[in-house]
Amino acid sequence: MTQSKSEFEDWLFFQIKAICLPLPEREYRFCSRRWRFDFAWPDRMLAAELAGAVYSQGRHTRGKGFTEDCRKYSEAAILGWRILHLTTQMIPSGEAVAVIERALVAVETI
Repeated sequence: MTQSKSEFEDWLFFQIKAICLPLPEREYRFCSRRWRFDFAWPDRMLAAELAGAVYSQGRHTRGKGFTEDCRKYSEAAILGWRILHLTTQMIPSGEAVAVIERALVAVETI
């Protein structure tokens, strides 16, 4: 059975909580448009985006979806956001939460 992206988001949120990192806001709207981040730490201008189905022609790897992602991430960069791009494949090993932890430490020192 395959897991949905939201199940992976729940799993990653659990990992963040389990190692006592600052909790993110989920589905955070970062500008007046319809765009949201999967996870955001607004006080640090840090966001994490989770891409699923990267090997099976999911939304993030097809032309229209990729183009919309480029628009979204460009606008976020213009507004000063740092965005972590993660895949669902990075969650089981703990790689995704380790990247988030490193980023949270890095933005604290800036």
